[in-house]
Formats: sequence, C-alpha cells, structure tokens
Amino acid sequence: MKRAASWKRFTLALTLAAVSVSAFAEDQLAKVKKAGELVVGTEMQFAPFDFLENGQQAGFNKDLFAEIGKELGVKVRFLDLPWPSVLPGLEAGKFDMVGGPLTVTKARMERYAYTLPVADATDALLKRANDTALKQSSDVAGKTIGAAKGTAQLDQLKAYVATLPHAPTIREYVDNNQAYSDLAAGRIVAVANAMTNIAYVAKQRPETFAVLTPPFGAKVYYAYCVRKDADSKPLLDAFNTALLKIQADGRLATLQKKWLGTSMTVPTTMPTPNF
Repeated sequence: MKRAASWKRFTLALTLAAVSVSAFAEDQLAKVKKAGELVVGTEMQFAPFDFLENGQQAGFNKDLFAEIGKELGVKVRFLDLPWPSVLPGLEAGKFDMVGGPLTVTKARMERYAYTLPVADATDALLKRANDTALKQSSDVAGKTIGAAKGTAQLDQLKAYVATLPHAPTIREYVDNNQAYSDLAAGRIVAVANAMTNIAYVAKQRPETFAVLTPPFGAKVYYAYCVRKDADSKPLLDAFNTALLKIQADGRLATLQKKWLGTSMTVPTTMPTPNF
C-alpha cells in the first residue's frame, strides 16, 4: 500500500511538472496561434492609419495587418481605445500588440519592443488653408497650437517651441480629430502631427487645411510594438519576418501609396532614434 501511494504521488508530481513546463513554454506567439487570433489595441482617430468610415474601420493598419495575419495564419481583431489607455492596456496584457502606430523614440524603446518601421513619422504643422500669417513653423511663436495628449508628436512639439523667442500655448487633446475641429473653428492656429497624417488630412479637406513646410521635427519612423519581455519576442520576430516579406514583394509599398499618398523607403533594421 505504501509503495502504491508513493507511486501515485510520484505520478502526480510528474503530471504537475509537465503542466508547469507546458504553460511556461506557451509564449505570446504560441497563444496567438492557439487562439487563431492576433488582438491589436489601437485608436481609430488616427487617419490614414486607423479611422472609422461609415462606422467601419478603414485605413493602412487594417490592410497591412490583414496581410500580416495571412502570413501568420491567424485572424486579426482590433480594439478601438482612447490613445492614452492603449500603452497601459498593452502592459496589462489586455491585447497582444499596439497598432497605433507609434513614433520610435529612445524613451519608448526602453519600455517596449518595436517592430520594424512601416512609414515615415517626421513631424510638421497643419494650419488653416486661409491663414496667410503662418508661412513657416516658427510663425506659431506666441500663438496657441495643439497636439494629441500622450504622443511623441507632443514631445517633439514641446522641444521645438522651447527654441522659439516667444513660446506658444500648447493645448493637449484626447484625440487628433478634436484638435482638427478646433483648428478649423479658429480656436488654435496649428496642430502638430506626423507629416504622413496631416498630409492626408489636408488632402481630404484642401479648402480647410494646409501643411506648413518644411517639417519641424527630426527624422523618425512609425512602427508597432509589443511588450518587452521574453514571452513576446517570438511574436515580434514572426511579425518582423512577415513584414520583411511584405516589403520585399511590394505589398507594403502598394499600401503606402494607397493610404499615405506615396511609397516610401523604410529601414529593414531598426534605426537608432533621434530623440
């Protein structure tokens, strides 16, 4: 009887150990494959990457992630969230990755693991089309301008205006559409965002908006991100492998031209951020 009880305890220990090893071995990519679904947190107020058209998601991200999903053999499900809650949601494990996309910055690279870049993210200013007082970025000195809260664009804007003789007042918005509405209504004189985004906005509403050139920001890129841990690395590697394939066969350039207005060269290795 003692030998039988001892054998049962030994068998149970082996079973528990096997379960523990199996759970440990199931990284984020394995979980995505098992679920058959990649869950992406984003904000659908960020045209041309993510926005709502007749109540349905549209934009660059939807099309690109559809191609990524084909390569990974999974479906893609997006969660539409206010931008300030997206990165905390990733850290809390509420979804697999962030599809903003995000500007690649030194500070964020310390906290998150980026995919390879997908587009240019150099910052510029959007103004009203009939505003003849703004001819270059420095003309916003002493005026009121806007940017989205919790963004790298806001950080770059703050760094830029600190170099001006009369610092403008900066209003921070929950999403870019609110900033664009205030700009159109004359409550602010400009909105800072990536050139890629504001060029799209100006193209959609040329009678209302225009882009101030040249851009004021440093050369930076857009990418997506995952949690910076060992469990997420296989997912990051698989995503990058799929992205490089999509870039090599021309699908990425096609989507860039469709949604961003032009195809653009992006690095095939992660560049060192400028800020």
